[in-house]
Amino acid sequence: PAESLRLQGGPDRCAGRLEVLHNGTWGTVCDDNWDPAEGRVVCRQLGCGTLLSVAPGGRYGEGTGQIWLDEVNCTGEEETLSQCHS
Repeated sequence: PAESLRLQGGPDRCAGRLEVLHNGTWGTVCDDNWDPAEGRVVCRQLGCGTLLSVAPGGRYGEGTGQIWLDEVNCTGEEETLSQCHS
């Protein structure tokens, strides 16, 4: 599970633009409705501890490639992003 997500473009592995591995190809996640609930799940899945912030508006650069996830809706209690509704 942790290997299917990564954060890119940030200062370390626990900050950056979220990318998802799907069918062997890295792609991006649409962040239009992204909020701290989704961020908490990503931090948990990556073993990054407590969420510090969710950076809006592509702070870490626009993603490239396919958008693999859109309209992700988490409660914040899920163990992995795949358990959230999308």
